[in-house]
Amino acid sequence: MPYATLNDVKLHYTVDGDPSAPALLLSNSLGTSLQMWEPQLAQLTQHFYVIRYDTRGHGQSQVTPGPYSIERLGADVIALIDHLHIGRTHLCGLSMGGITAMWLALHHAPRIHRLVLCNTAAYIGPPENWTTRAAAVQRDGVAAIAAAVVSRWLTPSYAQAHPVQVAQLIAMLSATPAEGYAANCLAVRDNDLRAQVAAIKLPTLIIAGSGDVPTPPADAQFLLRQIAGAQYVELDAAHLSNQQQADAFGDAVVNFLLNE
Repeated sequence: MPYATLNDVKLHYTVDGDPSAPALLLSNSLGTSLQMWEPQLAQLTQHFYVIRYDTRGHGQSQVTPGPYSIERLGADVIALIDHLHIGRTHLCGLSMGGITAMWLALHHAPRIHRLVLCNTAAYIGPPENWTTRAAAVQRDGVAAIAAAVVSRWLTPSYAQAHPVQVAQLIAMLSATPAEGYAANCLAVRDNDLRAQVAAIKLPTLIIAGSGDVPTPPADAQFLLRQIAGAQYVELDAAHLSNQQQADAFGDAVVNFLLNE
């Protein structure tokens, strides 16, 4: 898989599908890598040129000194699509990736065709939770919190029925560098777009999980009220709805992006 040195960071990314198809960039959640999108890859590449990347401090991307900001994470996306000579792309982000996508929709709207915001919120508080989590992983490593965090990614009944998937997610999260995870925690902590999201004018789909604890449906419905013309889909899932409801999630994204 290729790397791109962009500004101050070396980003790991991959592209799949027909380069002549419409571009679709996927932005991962806190504590995951680009592998989180594997359940949708076969379906999405039937229609799109799919760009996945590891957010700085995650996966195989470089861990630069923190703290990070959502502005910095958004600038990484713009630098990556510039590197790939892509003028305009669809954009789908989940959780922290959704926050990055909202920032981009506000500051770089001409580079985005359609927007998909999944299991995310304009503000995820309280801030002291993020400060505490960042300190904990810097002290003890990400593996120390992995099982507890993953328990919020899938509903309990689903997790019990899919132990292999749970183990894979715990391994993905545990492999995240502690300094990178902590630096991104602080980016989420310092983000508050509640007063700005009404300025998003792009065609937008909001995907929520009915059992999502970190970003519950109320957060998604706030975005729905603020973003004019937005569409809403609620899946029977927890925080990683693309993992728990892989086919339904993929169908929702494809149907929205193809419905010009």
